[in-house]
Amino acid sequence: MPELIQDKTIFSLLEVSKSIQKTLAERYKSLYWIKAEMNKLNHYTHSGHCYPELVEKQDGKIVAEIRSTLWKADFTRINNNFLKIAQEPLREGITMLFQASISYDPMYGLSLRIVDIDPTFTLGELEKEKLDSIRKLKEEGIYEANKSVPFPTLPKRLAIVSVETSKGLSDFYKIINQNPWGYRLECTLFPALLQGDKSIPSIINQLAIIADKIAEFDVVAIIRGGGGEVGLSSYNNYLLARAIAIFPIPVLTGIGHSTNYTVSEMVAYKNAITPSELADFLIQKFHNFSVPIDKAAESIQQLISTRFKEERNTLAQMATHIQWIGKRELQTARTNIQQIQHELAALIKLRFYEHKTALAHTERIIQLSDPRRLLKQGFSITKVNGKLLQSIDQISPGDLIQTMVEDGEITSTVTDKKALSTSSKNN
Repeated sequence: MPELIQDKTIFSLLEVSKSIQKTLAERYKSLYWIKAEMNKLNHYTHSGHCYPELVEKQDGKIVAEIRSTLWKADFTRINNNFLKIAQEPLREGITMLFQASISYDPMYGLSLRIVDIDPTFTLGELEKEKLDSIRKLKEEGIYEANKSVPFPTLPKRLAIVSVETSKGLSDFYKIINQNPWGYRLECTLFPALLQGDKSIPSIINQLAIIADKIAEFDVVAIIRGGGGEVGLSSYNNYLLARAIAIFPIPVLTGIGHSTNYTVSEMVAYKNAITPSELADFLIQKFHNFSVPIDKAAESIQQLISTRFKEERNTLAQMATHIQWIGKRELQTARTNIQQIQHELAALIKLRFYEHKTALAHTERIIQLSDPRRLLKQGFSITKVNGKLLQSIDQISPGDLIQTMVEDGEITSTVTDKKALSTSSKNN
């Protein structure tokens, strides 16, 4: 009961709370379908209960907020329904249409008790966001921007945006690092959250960091281990898709699903169904470069081998020809040499004969010119002053002359000389 103090009616806090509780219970007797965004699920595994935080946003700002309860049995049923229809469990960061009762507790205040959630509505809201993002990107003329940037011939330096513990990343590394051809790719990891609302600023922030050192990388790869439509909803976000679309180098995505591509995948240079397929795509780029080079090298080797073979055959033919010509020329040379030898021998014999004849003639002349022979024939040899006397002009009266005859020598003194016209006397 309220108290009266100095003409004031005073209610206790509990009384006010119970009054509110009664009023709300009488006013809100039915279950209501409500649209809101699940900001946090707050699932407690030990009890199985959830205490979701629900918000409504306008222009990115929270304009309403209320807490709720989702008891274990309802959570299990709803979660199984999400797994069946949306292909993934109930999670945070989704806009949902849920059925709930409104209640008020004096201790815990106003809350909504969730009894059902429509997964098809959530999928519809995601599709609306997706179409809206596509429309904005096309209106800005940047929808195809990343697809038009040049792709490197050899994408060796990879900037990877992923979670280090992601199985998809592990599969990617396995293919890249263990490829049987020995291709080497440099991978630098930029860790980021990959699902939920927080994944959007996390990925955008890492893209900004990569952009600051863009010269160090050839391509960017966003790698995730898979998920359903709801889990991938952040990749339909306009801001994230825009950051990918306008990125200055190719952005590749491998986020692990096979249907209904997200906007981020649509605007990326290349999207792969799985991280493994993305790794195969990069390895294929190396193949596209190396295989023609290998074939060219093989072709060059074949050409060189053929050319060497042709040259060896040519050299062999030349050697055979030279050998045949050499034998013929050698035989001709031998014949010529033999002929020259015969001619030279005959010439030598002739020269010896000629010289022998000349020597004999000379000997004959010498013999005929021998003074002793002349002396025997009655001739004499006269010298004056040691010189042969050839002319009367060589002597003067008083000169001493020597006259040689066959058997001796006569010494005389000149007393007079006469010319040939008169006979001379020797004293």
